[in-house]
Amino acid sequence: MPSSTDYDVIVVGGGHNGLTCAGYLAKAGKRVLVLERRPIVGGAVCTEEVIPGYKIDVGSSAHIMIHLTPIVRDLELERYGLEYIDMDPYAFYPLPDGSGAIYFYRDVERTCQSIATVSPRDAEAYRRFLDFWTPLNEAVFDVFLNPPSVTRLFGKVASSIPCLPRSEQKVLEVTRRLFTSYAQLIEETFESEAMRAAMTWLAAQSGPPPDEIGAGDFFGWHAMLHYSGAKHPRGGSGMLTQAMARSLKAMGGEVVLDAPVRRIIVNNGKVQGVETADGQRYSAPIVVSNAHVLTTFLQLVGPEHLSAELVRRLHHIRIGNGFGMTVRCAAEELPDYSAARSYGRPHESHHGLQLLSPSMNYVRRAYEDYLRGEPSRDPAVIAMTFSAIDPDVAPPGKHTVFLWAQYFPYQLSGNRHWDDIRESVADSILEVLYRYAPNMRGKIIDRFIQTPLDLERRIGLLRGNVMHVEMSFDQMFFFRPLPELAGYRTPIKGLYLTGASTHPGGGVFGASGYNTARVVLADTRTRRWGPIALGAGALAAGAVLAGRKLLRLG
Repeated sequence: MPSSTDYDVIVVGGGHNGLTCAGYLAKAGKRVLVLERRPIVGGAVCTEEVIPGYKIDVGSSAHIMIHLTPIVRDLELERYGLEYIDMDPYAFYPLPDGSGAIYFYRDVERTCQSIATVSPRDAEAYRRFLDFWTPLNEAVFDVFLNPPSVTRLFGKVASSIPCLPRSEQKVLEVTRRLFTSYAQLIEETFESEAMRAAMTWLAAQSGPPPDEIGAGDFFGWHAMLHYSGAKHPRGGSGMLTQAMARSLKAMGGEVVLDAPVRRIIVNNGKVQGVETADGQRYSAPIVVSNAHVLTTFLQLVGPEHLSAELVRRLHHIRIGNGFGMTVRCAAEELPDYSAARSYGRPHESHHGLQLLSPSMNYVRRAYEDYLRGEPSRDPAVIAMTFSAIDPDVAPPGKHTVFLWAQYFPYQLSGNRHWDDIRESVADSILEVLYRYAPNMRGKIIDRFIQTPLDLERRIGLLRGNVMHVEMSFDQMFFFRPLPELAGYRTPIKGLYLTGASTHPGGGVFGASGYNTARVVLADTRTRRWGPIALGAGALAAGAVLAGRKLLRLG
């Protein structure tokens, strides 16, 4: 019997969560259409040749958390062209005086040996850090791979505590560490300024500033990196989403590019389909929006289809005032860090995230500038040099140098506009690189700048927030983006949310898309995806065992 609608499910937006959701739904037999407003899929996981001859990521670059999910395996992405290259060491911290460096390897022992060159006591403290935080974050990541639930979150965290020394005092200590700031925890844990600065700058990547209460686990979850690792897709970050699109098409799904959705069609409180900017209509009983939560409700659905109370609460979701910005460079050579002489040639200092921040207070001062509506005068910077491990991203003998810096407000003080100051602010970010690697001055061939305003314009990140909405505790888990929307369902029948606006938040993870697909299939009483129905749990269990073997150092 022919279907009365064009598709079973329409996904609005071809970001990596939208494509993940679409892939699982197609695998379960659904007729799926993905509509992407840009001429290329990927959203904030996208690579383009914006500098001729160079493959430039225009969003996320390092892929970490997706390797704690079954997505790559379940959607057979390697079969469709995805090849991951290990970033090992995954992070490199050069001391600001050039006297040495800390390398963070997947191997715990090598990492501790590197830390010991700066502080033997901090090397031992790092082992204790891993022992404490690993079981807690095994539980947290299991929560991430399921729709948010109060009982699941607290039950899983509570069940992880017996892995630690037992006592009522210990339970209280676990609770304290989870709900304090990561600056407090880092100062308690490490004595050297080098380790304090490195771990602060890593923790700051999730969004909340160092002294925000309830952000302790943004420090603690980095214990998981020793068995997830960090990886780079050969050919650029967007090769992940390109493989997802090919996988989806192979399973019968469709992707239409250059198709911005003008509205989600709602009738009597039920989704009917969507209409694109050119007037084309597509019908389906289910629409999954991968767009920003505010874009979805206030633009595509429209306040007229929502209760006045929900509209009021949507307006109070904290998007924030920007976050960071990037300067993506084509370069003649690689950074020759004073702390790790490489003479411009590929070196292990170039493999991962290069943490350019001399102290914890340096990050704090950058945030203080941001609060005043000022671009950070001395921004903390992460440099990424993927051409050192991937020859496909730059012409022979040339290199890519990506610089992510924080903090930069979307709305500037003094009635200034980003289009007027973008070049001078980009210069200030490059000055930080030159401070650590003087050889790079004069070696930049071209650059592609993305201010918070540019991030909004190009990839739909409202106010330049790469996490969609602030990642503070009161907007995480069962609060994200609002309690009544946290389970991916909405008050409109047939409309679902996915993406960074929802649990578990931003980053190259895919967990939101994975979870949303499960909710849609449960609501339509469709058989889950056969033998991979237990994929997340099985993978989590395997990762736990692998991690414990790795971390048990005798």
